[in-house]
Amino acid sequence: MKTDDKPRVYDILAQAFIQEEVTTCFALLGDANMNWAARLSEQGCRMIYVRHEHCAVAAAMAYSRKNWDVAVATVTCGPGLTQLITALPAAVRAHLPLVVFAGEAPLKSGWYNQEIDQAPLITATGAAYHSLHMVERMPVAVRDAFLQARRERRPVVIGIPFDLQARPWEGPVKLPTPSHKLMPRPSPIPPHPDDVASAAQLIGGAERIVVLAGLGAVDAKAAAACKALAAKTGGLLSTTLPARGLFHDDPFCLGISGSFTPEVGLELLAQADLVIVVGGSLAYHAGGGGQLWPKAKMLHVDIDPVAVSQGQEVARHHLRADARLGTEALTAALPARRQAWRSEAIAARIREAKPDSYVFDIAPGLLDPRDVAAALEKSLPPDWEMVNSGGHASWFFAQMPSRPYERFLTIREFGAIGNGISYAIGVAAARPDRTVVLFDGDGSLMMHVQEMETIKRHGLKILIVVMNDGAYGSEVHKFRSEGLPEEGSVFGYCDFAGIARGLGLPGRTFKSLAELPNAIAEFAKTGGAAVWDFHVSDKVLSPTMRRAHPHPSNAK
Repeated sequence: MKTDDKPRVYDILAQAFIQEEVTTCFALLGDANMNWAARLSEQGCRMIYVRHEHCAVAAAMAYSRKNWDVAVATVTCGPGLTQLITALPAAVRAHLPLVVFAGEAPLKSGWYNQEIDQAPLITATGAAYHSLHMVERMPVAVRDAFLQARRERRPVVIGIPFDLQARPWEGPVKLPTPSHKLMPRPSPIPPHPDDVASAAQLIGGAERIVVLAGLGAVDAKAAAACKALAAKTGGLLSTTLPARGLFHDDPFCLGISGSFTPEVGLELLAQADLVIVVGGSLAYHAGGGGQLWPKAKMLHVDIDPVAVSQGQEVARHHLRADARLGTEALTAALPARRQAWRSEAIAARIREAKPDSYVFDIAPGLLDPRDVAAALEKSLPPDWEMVNSGGHASWFFAQMPSRPYERFLTIREFGAIGNGISYAIGVAAARPDRTVVLFDGDGSLMMHVQEMETIKRHGLKILIVVMNDGAYGSEVHKFRSEGLPEEGSVFGYCDFAGIARGLGLPGRTFKSLAELPNAIAEFAKTGGAAVWDFHVSDKVLSPTMRRAHPHPSNAK
């Protein structure tokens, strides 16, 4: 890094990021981003230095979701950038605004070992890529990258050759107006009265209604409006997986709709004759095509309602409106009705039923993953932040109905495992005053187990809970269903407690749940970070896996 008084281009670029109110950056450094990152840190930005480039972007994803704002990550050019190809599609599909400072190979070199055409790789993921090669315009281009990320709600990667970054800045230091001061502040879109009347007529002809809320309802602060609509129509409530916990305190909430629906929810959704989807994308895994409610019509309340989603015909009835305003207008237009489906008996069933009552043989010394999730649900403090990862174990951990949306993060778009520890780092950075609990599977955690050292080094308050079945859970059940050899999916119960201690964190192995309440109480007193390894049976299939890959010999 240059030390003379004349500012360099990387100095101005760092100032442009600071002007965008960037306070945290997830980073792994190399030639093409190290000078810029050093200047960013000197200007007051908190740097979280991870051990793998993928984890920088994945952590930024969770940080963005938690703060509902643009998050920033940085990697070097070439191999640093190629490591992002799994994280970026998930960020695109989850509509997460990110700006990634990636650098580029030096222009002055006739040959450079790490040079690669970066733009096609990034655009293939659905993210935007901008090569910044005109020095004078770079501050404006940075501002425009933030504008694009905010407006389109997707990642924007900027590549700047590192020899251009090192040039002296020749122009005046006059930064453009930052994006957050230029973004329009549109008012919520009210519904058209004719559309409200049509939707009210549709609702009037239905008897068993479910109000299903997605992240659009969260963004519009429509939870109370959804509850009021369900109450007035005598209907039940549900959420998509990303919005899980939005109605955690309502006795008539069925929980998650989709691949993670609990047992009683599957039964009652199948009886619905109208599903009102408020601010949801109607994704396939949320039951958007009607596979969970074959008798039901669908009404989509959204600022951009759709008829086809992910290759399926979905809603044929639409109300174009802000999620809250549209739902409130519907409620006001409806007369009160008999509460036939919304009874105390239904509330009792929802409250008392197990998420999954299927019976399995559990070998001595191993735990049922459903019991582990239930014990954690009962004992973990209500104000701790929860992060659910991907893979087979995530079904069990999603069944924590008392946990509100504000304290539970799930990002599963693109279907990749290995993201959990990065998401936990992002949440811990966004909520430094709170303890974060990561729920992960052993296969997923092993993919980026090195980030335990990142947690230790940065003093992050993260408790890692591992559902360890000694295998890739989803794959082993698929192999068994197909009658194929299991060797490619079974790896044995590795010692996560030992791994944790080797990387500087306390580790503990659980083969009984009796000690869990005391362990949680002790951890609450000491704080910090730790890894808890729960050895669970690989014979327990989630309901989703049983439906997709039946294997009758597991039943009792």
